[in-house]
Amino acid sequence: MKKALIQLHIAVFLAGFTAILGKLIGLNEGLLVWYRLLITVLTLALILFLKKQLQRIALKDAVQISGVGMIVAAHWVTFYGSVKYANVSVALVCFSASGFFTAFFDPLIFKRRISIAEVLLGLLAIAGIYIIFDFHPQYKVGIIFGILSAIGAALFPIFNKKLLTRFTPKTLTLYELGGGFLVLSLLLPFYLQQFPATYYLPTNWDWVWLFVLAWLCTVLCFDLQLNALKKISPFTANLTYNLEPVYGIILAFIFFRENKLLNRHFYIGVGLILLAVILQMCRLWQVNRRIVAQ
Repeated sequence: MKKALIQLHIAVFLAGFTAILGKLIGLNEGLLVWYRLLITVLTLALILFLKKQLQRIALKDAVQISGVGMIVAAHWVTFYGSVKYANVSVALVCFSASGFFTAFFDPLIFKRRISIAEVLLGLLAIAGIYIIFDFHPQYKVGIIFGILSAIGAALFPIFNKKLLTRFTPKTLTLYELGGGFLVLSLLLPFYLQQFPATYYLPTNWDWVWLFVLAWLCTVLCFDLQLNALKKISPFTANLTYNLEPVYGIILAFIFFRENKLLNRHFYIGVGLILLAVILQMCRLWQVNRRIVAQ
């Protein structure tokens, strides 16, 4: 459990850095994700081929895994849309709604009782987002993108929890992101009609940040996250990912000085989200302590 939590927190920090990279990369959010997926899939395929770990899977399984990959691609597009139409800080805070959605989706999919404690902690994070939304109406479009992104973020680890019992993390990641890439390639022209891009080919600096995004914040981050999910619950993973805004916002303050754009209500909202994370960690510690005592 301790090793899994350490892996998860490293993955969370890397995930927080992706928002900074999304701001640095000038591409439209749809194109940004398309290039990210392209580089990541090629990299993973090459690594697994060289290590002779490239596995063939049944077509039925490939379709199922690709469905999860489609959710990942949609999550990324909406997340970077939130960064582009609001800012890094607002996008990361909206992401925290994933804990609230997980509290409902996880029991429905795994057919277990809904935990009132998980719902209340999720609502605490939602309250934090509402405070930010209410006092920053200029970010409305970005916040809507952020909420959609949170729904995708909630569903992704739940479905992966099932798939991890049958496939290795690297194989699962390759087929998921490969499926996400194929689906996004089909849908991207329609998306660009609604949200036009100013340019289509990455600049030199775009390529630099795209490779950082693909290699460190995707390949390494996914591997850490999927390994951690073998030991911890999807709700704990999603609630821990609520620390992503904390890491990302600190980086946004350093890189972009976004603290000058935000008022005290933003910090109240972030405080409520952080409180939800701390309470969940205390709750898990007490549960584990009782299990050990038995």
